[in-house]
Amino acid sequence: MLTEKKPVIDQTATLLANGVPLVNGDNLGLKTLAVDIGGSGTKVILLDGSGLPLGERARVKTPWPATPEAVMDAIANLAADQPSFDRVSVGFPGVVRHGVTYTAVNLDRAWVGFPLAERLTQQLQSPTRVANDADIQGFGAVSGQGVELVITLGTGFGSALFVDGHLLPNLEMAHHRFRKTESYEEQLGRAALEKVGKEKWNRRLKKAIAALEHLFNYDRLYIGGGETKNIALKLASNIEIVPNVMGLLGGIALWRQVEADHTRPQPKVARRTEESGLRIQGLSGI
Repeated sequence: MLTEKKPVIDQTATLLANGVPLVNGDNLGLKTLAVDIGGSGTKVILLDGSGLPLGERARVKTPWPATPEAVMDAIANLAADQPSFDRVSVGFPGVVRHGVTYTAVNLDRAWVGFPLAERLTQQLQSPTRVANDADIQGFGAVSGQGVELVITLGTGFGSALFVDGHLLPNLEMAHHRFRKTESYEEQLGRAALEKVGKEKWNRRLKKAIAALEHLFNYDRLYIGGGETKNIALKLASNIEIVPNVMGLLGGIALWRQVEADHTRPQPKVARRTEESGLRIQGLSGI
């Protein structure tokens, strides 16, 4: 647990309020603690304002049972061993909306409806943003050009879709039917790999890649996660295996998106009034 407390101050929001331009956070010197919560391991790394690592990745086994309190304590212990940081990004293995976790099949039922961003902000005494772990891995991997699909092979099966660098959030394919009445996760998760062996698991992966190519017509496919070490397929030229650390390095993108949303010029919108019908009036909010 952290013993030293400091006031919770969202420095990014403060700077924006004072009219300081944010260009991807590069010129601010703000340090981000990137966290990756996995079914088997929980990792952290400290990033500078441009998203480059400031040290080595630290990892502990994800507690079992993986209740919110146990996992947050593990994160706090990892954070206590890091130099000071200004903000936190968290990758979570499930659906996340507005900082609240809604699914966590490989963790604990207590995560359903849990306000993780709010609770970690309080526990770490630093503003915290949370997103799906595959989404964050994708932020670290994609080129920003065309349709780019990300899948992660670990305890479970993760997925994320980007179009010209823009995320379509919470693409949760893990529990959709894949083949023989089983889902992608049931066929390709770690438990399946251990049950059927590497050779059969690779045949399944080959079929999954073919199905996803026809479904999404992607320009590039990125495959991440701890089980990529077991891939024995010859992959097409538009398929890339990305290192697992991308699930941490992509964490800076959560704050870049916040900065972009606040600094982007706001478009004029059409608003209807009783007196004049449809007219252009003012600027829209976000």
